[in-house]
Amino acid sequence: MGIVERTFNNGEVIIKEGDDGSTFFQLIEGTANVFADYGKKEQFRLAVLEEGEYFGEMAIIETYPRSATVVANSKVKVIEIPGNELKTYFDENPDMIIALMKHLGSRLSAMTKDYNEAKDLLDELRESDSNKKGSLFSKIKKHINMYQTNKAVFTAMSAESVCEAFESITDEGTGDIKSFGSREIIFNEGANEACLYILRNGKVGIYKNYGERTQQKISELSPVSFFGELGMLTDEPRDTTAVAEAEETYVEAVYEDYLDTIIHSCPIKIDMLLKHLSFRLRQTNYDFLKVCKEITETYDNK
Repeated sequence: MGIVERTFNNGEVIIKEGDDGSTFFQLIEGTANVFADYGKKEQFRLAVLEEGEYFGEMAIIETYPRSATVVANSKVKVIEIPGNELKTYFDENPDMIIALMKHLGSRLSAMTKDYNEAKDLLDELRESDSNKKGSLFSKIKKHINMYQTNKAVFTAMSAESVCEAFESITDEGTGDIKSFGSREIIFNEGANEACLYILRNGKVGIYKNYGERTQQKISELSPVSFFGELGMLTDEPRDTTAVAEAEETYVEAVYEDYLDTIIHSCPIKIDMLLKHLSFRLRQTNYDFLKVCKEITETYDNK
């Protein structure tokens, strides 16, 4: 099966939740609705897809079952791209790899904001049951059924497999290798930088409010890890600070301008980045739904 253009009429199902997917799509004409629990009494709409948007990509990137049902909202046209022709598609349309990454980055950024908002509400409610926020409860209720049907175990690439994959990478010319000493800042919260980083050696801590009384360590990274990718994929300032936490910490800075070269010279790096983005999106979505479950079951008195 090659790359084909397909047409769907209003109401036709394009992909179905739970199915195994071997292709992904780009919507080129019309609109489509994204549903959870489509066809059931408790079905609800998650999003509306517009022209130019991708969908179904996570099933290809991570070989993961479809997480939602997409239904044509009018007469629509899509490009269907088989997973085994992904490299060919990107070789012929290198700008599309950047578009797909930005699509994943935008979704990840939005989901991260939802998660942080829900987590802040949960912290408030744990202190005082009286301070409820109705609008956020409505959003949470819209998502809660997804927790019941999406209880899969999330598995990222192991550190060993990532390091093994990077041993075969020889394209050092497509990224800037930078060295940092312990406690040196790699990037600051609030900075605007169109690049992502790959930790090649050492250790990196990711912080909120670094250096302030409210400083909080979000995560600790070890080789080989991607970080700071939303700085390249969105136009928003960084929401964390990255700090080297070992001497001789080496990171590779990858700028958007490098991606065209990397697509051709080192496709494994692009594949690993897509898997990283997809995993982060699924994990953040799951964490958000888990917080939603606790809020609705514990604090939403009916």
